[in-house]
Amino acid sequence: MNYKEILSRRVQAMKPSGIRRFFDLAATMDDVISLGVGEPDFSTPWNIRREAIDVLERKKIVYTANAGLMQLRAAISRYLMRSIHMLYDPEHEIVVTVGGSEAIDIAIRGLVDPGDEVLIVEPSFVCYAPIVEMACGVPVPIPTKAENRFKLTAQELREHITDKTKLLVLPFPNNPTGAIMTREDLEAIAEVLRGTDIMVLSDEIYAELTYGGKHCSIAEIEGMWERTVLVNGFSKAYAMTGWRLGYLCAPAPVTQELVKIHQYIIMSSPTVSQYAAIEALEHGDEDVRRMTKEYNLRRRYLVEAFNRIGMTCFNPEGAFYVFPSIQCTGMDSETFCEKLLEEERVAVVPGNAFGESGEGFVRVSYAYSLRHLMEAVERITHFLERHGGRS
Repeated sequence: MNYKEILSRRVQAMKPSGIRRFFDLAATMDDVISLGVGEPDFSTPWNIRREAIDVLERKKIVYTANAGLMQLRAAISRYLMRSIHMLYDPEHEIVVTVGGSEAIDIAIRGLVDPGDEVLIVEPSFVCYAPIVEMACGVPVPIPTKAENRFKLTAQELREHITDKTKLLVLPFPNNPTGAIMTREDLEAIAEVLRGTDIMVLSDEIYAELTYGGKHCSIAEIEGMWERTVLVNGFSKAYAMTGWRLGYLCAPAPVTQELVKIHQYIIMSSPTVSQYAAIEALEHGDEDVRRMTKEYNLRRRYLVEAFNRIGMTCFNPEGAFYVFPSIQCTGMDSETFCEKLLEEERVAVVPGNAFGESGEGFVRVSYAYSLRHLMEAVERITHFLERHGGRS
């Protein structure tokens, strides 16, 4: 059979994830320190795991309501009130999803018609543009700059808006750069959006991992709540990646349409994970603070180390990534990563996997132990002694 004729041309044209490519390659090699995947090295806190075990023993595990357990949606509503001081009605304005990824998917599919333009701040996580393309929309990257600490400026946004613009994807704290947007930054973005019908998809999966101050959501800014779909989840802050649980929040007229997509493709999110997430939200704040404190130590170590050895790195204030420049080597991002993996057995991700504006940088995750990070820096130092930089 001629599968090229049978399979969707749109899907065949999609590029595989640049993150997974280096992760999979590293998995075939010995003695590799992999700093490529954004997965916490902490175990899910015991009280959350214990709750899941108790649920398995005590309850009949069946489908929940499509939008998720009401107890969980109520807990999410309380969490958002105490964290960003925004009220979302748990009955009509919150949908529990299979990870933040599904929330992003159904938000884009529910908002975008063929030909609509979606502005995507880059560098950014790899899923946004492919999902837009599968919805027959047109992804429009907005490159951000290192000299602006990889923040989106009002001028950059204004320059990319057309009469076809439907949606702005605002991913902060940012993967891969670790950049954040302050309230002042978001006020400037809101001023550009006022008077338009442009919606905002605010991906806030790293909201709890903010080091320079308290996270601010664009939904908090005057006039932005009604145009924002807020996405968050449990994978990063609570070390619950494999539990596959996220959520989206939006005005009721939006969620009542998005939940229809969720009904047909998922039915409902994993029941055990939902009960565990209630425990996380109600009793997990101290665990989040403990893990964030450890991430902060690793962040400070890596920023200082990379600047010392010649890989210029701005000080990120969110997530658990640093985004150092590799210009001192004269290599492009993919060549650097391939050679580093081959010669020193250290896996990082090329910056251009996150958009063209990421070229000349690499993403290094510090969701790994300090011991692994120190060994990786030593190996990278040896690599730079041969290929550029300073030791």
